[in-house]
Amino acid sequence: MTIGIIGLGLIGGSIAKECRRAGYKVLGADASEKHKEQAVDFDVVDEVMSVDDLVAASNVIGLCIPVDLIAEKIPLVLNKIKWNQVVFDVGSTKRGICEAVRDHVKRSRFIAAHPLAGTEFSGPKAAVFDLFKGKKNIICEEGLSDEDALRKVVDIFNLLGMQSLFMQADDHDKHMAYVSHLSHISAFTLSLTVLDIENDEKQIFNLASTGFESTVRLAKSNPKTWSSIFENNSEYLSTALGSYINHLSEFKRILDEGDKSKSIELMERANEIKRVLNGMSLNAIKLS
Repeated sequence: MTIGIIGLGLIGGSIAKECRRAGYKVLGADASEKHKEQAVDFDVVDEVMSVDDLVAASNVIGLCIPVDLIAEKIPLVLNKIKWNQVVFDVGSTKRGICEAVRDHVKRSRFIAAHPLAGTEFSGPKAAVFDLFKGKKNIICEEGLSDEDALRKVVDIFNLLGMQSLFMQADDHDKHMAYVSHLSHISAFTLSLTVLDIENDEKQIFNLASTGFESTVRLAKSNPKTWSSIFENNSEYLSTALGSYINHLSEFKRILDEGDKSKSIELMERANEIKRVLNGMSLNAIKLS
C-alpha cells in the first residue's frame, strides 16, 4: 500500500516516518520548498511530488495541513480520487471540516480524524518516531464513512500505537476547547504576562523552575497553526475562556481579601481533576 501525506510538518512527518518504518511506501507533498527538501534530507518520505501526482499514486491520502486549509482542500482532493481510495485528515477541529464535505458525492471515502499528540516544535525536522504511541485518536462521524475506508485508516492509527475513539464533530470541538485549546491560550497568556513584568530575561532563565517550564512550554507552539485552530473553534473556546477568566478573577479576589481558607477550598476543588483524568473516557467507544 502507498500512503500519501499532504503537509510534512510535525504530525504529517511523524505519520510518514512510522509508515515507512512499517514498510509502506510514503509519498509527500508540501507547499513549502524548504519542507520538501527537509522531508527528503531527513528520510521522512520516500519521494516528494505535486499534490495531483500524490493523489493519483496513493491508496490512502492524509491531509496534515493547518485546519483553516483542510476544509478548503478536502473537497478538491475528494474530487480527484477513485472509489477505492481513502482520504483522512488530522485537524484539531472537526465541525467545520465535516460540514465542508457533508454533501460531497465521495464523502464516504473520507475519515475525519484527530490524533491527540504533538509537541511545541514544527516542520519536517520535528518529525519523530513514537510520537503517537499510547495516545488517543478521535474519529468523527464514522457512520458517514464506508466500512473498508474506516478500517484502512484505523489500521494506520493502530500502527502508530494509538487507540481510536469515536465522537460527533460538535462534541469533539467542545471538549477540545477545554482540554487542549484553552491550555494553549493559558500558556501564551502566562508567557506574555511574565515578559511584561520581567524585562531581565536572564533572571527569567535563572529562576524558572520545572513547573514554570512545563506550564509555559506550549507558548513555543507555532502561532500560525494555533491561530487557525482558535479561529475555527472560536465559539466553544470563547465560552471556555469566559469560565477561565471568572476563576482567575475569583482567585484574585481571594488574594486581595487575604482569605486563606477560601484559597485552600478552591485548590481542593481543583484537585478533583485527578479523579476526572483517571476515569476519563471521552464518552467514546473503542473500535475492537
